Amino acid sequence: MTAQPWMDTSRSPDERAALLIEQLTLDEMISLVHGPMPSMLDTPPADAAMGAGYIPGVARLGIPPLNETDASLGVANPRKIRKGDGATGLPSGLSLASTWDPQLAYAAGAMVGSEARDKGFNVLLGGGANLTREPRNGRNFEYLGEDPLLAGVLVGEAIKGAQSNQIVCTLKHFALNDQETCRHVVDARIDEGALRESDLLAFQIAIEIGAPGSVMCAYNRVNGEWAGENDFLLNQVLKTDWGYPGWVMSDWGAVHTTVKAALAGMDQESGEQLDREVYFGELLKAAVQQGEVPFERLSNMVHRILRSLIDKGVFDKPAEKRPTDYEANAKVAQAAAEAGVVMLKNDGVLPLKGTLRKIAVIGAHADVGVLSGGGSSQVLPVGGAGLEIPVTMGMSSAFSQVTYHPSAPLAAIRGLTRNTQVVYASGEDHAAAAALAKDADVAIVFADQWATEAEDLPTLSLPNNQDALIEAVAAANAKTVVVLETGTPVLTPWLDKVSALLQAWYPGTRGGEAIARILFGEVNPSGRLPISFPRDVADLVRPEIPGMIFGPPVEGKTLPTSFPGVQQHKGRFSVEHPEGADVGYRWFAKTGKPTLFPFGFGLSYTAFAYAGLAVEGGETLTVNLDVTNTGAVAGIDTPQVYALVTGSDGKESQRLIGWSRVTLAPGETRRVTVVADPRLLANYDAALPGWRIAEGKVGVVVGTSAEALTLRGEATLTARTMKP
Repeated sequence: MTAQPWMDTSRSPDERAALLIEQLTLDEMISLVHGPMPSMLDTPPADAAMGAGYIPGVARLGIPPLNETDASLGVANPRKIRKGDGATGLPSGLSLASTWDPQLAYAAGAMVGSEARDKGFNVLLGGGANLTREPRNGRNFEYLGEDPLLAGVLVGEAIKGAQSNQIVCTLKHFALNDQETCRHVVDARIDEGALRESDLLAFQIAIEIGAPGSVMCAYNRVNGEWAGENDFLLNQVLKTDWGYPGWVMSDWGAVHTTVKAALAGMDQESGEQLDREVYFGELLKAAVQQGEVPFERLSNMVHRILRSLIDKGVFDKPAEKRPTDYEANAKVAQAAAEAGVVMLKNDGVLPLKGTLRKIAVIGAHADVGVLSGGGSSQVLPVGGAGLEIPVTMGMSSAFSQVTYHPSAPLAAIRGLTRNTQVVYASGEDHAAAAALAKDADVAIVFADQWATEAEDLPTLSLPNNQDALIEAVAAANAKTVVVLETGTPVLTPWLDKVSALLQAWYPGTRGGEAIARILFGEVNPSGRLPISFPRDVADLVRPEIPGMIFGPPVEGKTLPTSFPGVQQHKGRFSVEHPEGADVGYRWFAKTGKPTLFPFGFGLSYTAFAYAGLAVEGGETLTVNLDVTNTGAVAGIDTPQVYALVTGSDGKESQRLIGWSRVTLAPGETRRVTVVADPRLLANYDAALPGWRIAEGKVGVVVGTSAEALTLRGEATLTARTMKP
């Protein structure tokens, strides 16, 4: 028998964690459940990798320190605390979701995980499964859209990829963190069944696929209780119903109590300097000694942490700094960007010809780089930013700069032409931009919209009078192409006046090259929207963002009763969610409101046709169909399968139940199969408790988007129930 039996890799992670706990002192156990932001310490520990968080290890037992980094879209370097340490920036989460490609999501996660390990980190604070209920949410760019299946699958694959590097990846922000306005005080209120069928289902799918070592709680309240001390979310749903074996960490500054948080399921306090007190330090030790928190609960907290470290390989293969192959990683980022660009309109001007006489490139600092989103997910580019603009106002000014990755579309476009003159105008002078466009064969207007953590966007309109710029250029040149670099959907009042529109989102490290290759047809666009573009904010569930106008509430303050979606519950600022599980395209379908661009929409340089629909019922749905490339060039199509399910409210709910991403040569036909997760055909019955599928016929529709549905069928489902 070894002197340290917990080092025996033939034992299970649970056995090894239990053996370790037998050796830990009370003080050592407490040290594992809280930690600081090392950059805020007067003397950071020598083994701190200087990221967002640090938990000291226990060297005598071989327990490594936890070095945590924000890494939703690449390894972050907040406030440039690691001088000169850049990283590869992935395209935004919405861009990744636009690929509808699980394999690419895995590759992207694996790349970020590898780079994080290279820098000495072993915990990634990344993987956001929050659904887009509010399209003006400042963090939408980090997340993966409005559908629980699409978001859950892609986040799960990205987490799986990240953890293939013997590190832990988190899943966040649990749960219903759907607005940044008043995020520290808002109470999101929703029916349990609706929550289980939407946001929680996205998290559940992500956990089943990715098995994250940790789950990070949200800032907000959910149905009256803080997410980090919400017994229903943490103990009942996550740990009991789903049997989740990992640990729950707080978000930075999201802990409010000691005893209540510990008993409700919080396992670790992160970034403790941002809390009012260090709740899981001496206060927790005293609570354990006094019996307010049972010692068994503290043991379980530590067990969950150690189990994940062992299970994911952190314990046995500690991270060591090593050189990074940034060129190889940039290729991964570029492939993701190319797959995530969505062509929303094309009157035939695209793809561009290399023989054009003159191209005018206008706006959005396209001469220096491509925009990225702000906040904790901000990646400092390798070699430095192409452009940084200080932020002097708003909640994000404390930690954000408007940052452009140094991948200039202007240079990339020039690189794909030979004898074409490519000229540039900043776009600030609309008349000068129009004059430049008038003398060009094609005008390409780049328009951007910066979004950031801690703030929501006041509008879906492009900022800085860019709509007027596009109007002026389009009036001067009938062949005007618009490329959007935005963190959310935007309104497009000029749409009928331009020839083509590309949604490039925040395209990351090689975004300029990716956009240029799409423009010139070196890559056939294959992106499909993971989020609906509304025609007007009046069509949204909440035309105004609750709390944005009136500011954070105070105890006893009553907001105007006319303010949409806001009520007072025991003095708390709360937001009702009448859309329930019908998020995004489901809401638009149920209310009969057509969108500007629907969920799932995206054009190609070729065309596709569907035929031969066959639907089998039973305990779930199995759908088969033929997909044919009817065009002249190879391309990738994403046929989408939706079920028409009667919801708990007795009304029809349109639900994505699967898709297939197929690459086809001209004239090629392939038969694809989609098998539905039965939970997508069920309603959640809190009284059961569990999922309930009703006996009877269910409609099935197949199309190129949630609104363009070309094939219809039906099948009979067998009544069944499933555990939560």
